[in-house]
Amino acid sequence: MRVLAIDPAVRNTGYAILEGDPRKPTVITYDVIHVPKKIIQSGALSAIRSHLTNLIQQYQPDEVAVEGIIFVQSHRTAISMGAARAAALIAAADYGLPVYEYSPKKIKMAVVGKGTADKAQVAFMVRALLGLAETPSSDAADALAIALAHLQSADPLRAKLLDRRLI
Repeated sequence: MRVLAIDPAVRNTGYAILEGDPRKPTVITYDVIHVPKKIIQSGALSAIRSHLTNLIQQYQPDEVAVEGIIFVQSHRTAISMGAARAAALIAAADYGLPVYEYSPKKIKMAVVGKGTADKAQVAFMVRALLGLAETPSSDAADALAIALAHLQSADPLRAKLLDRRLI
């Protein structure tokens, strides 16, 4: 199974593509889609969708995993995050890919073993679990963690997470 994992945000959307055995996955690619602040939000959403569409065409994932909606203090932040998430979901829907959602707490539990882990702990564990030469940026590390959580949920021996299919 090849999974495209997405940590959506309007300015810095993390993504990762992993495949194979949930206990020893292969990292295909990961990075962050950076959208400059000078680009208006609608342009940023278009750029996210376009970039993810290119990734889907190039790497042909079987499934997509995204971070679920999180509680935020600001309505403006929640709306912005929701919009970025929608751009990612539309890109997946355009190709008929099933989409699975994981809460931040469950992602952290799958990778760190502690649902309250901070970003540095997640990045450190992602690097260790995947044998990466460098610690990825926090947005890319979050996407890698989402991919790991998804692969683990597909493994009957390690299915500690409840996944919800969105599409």
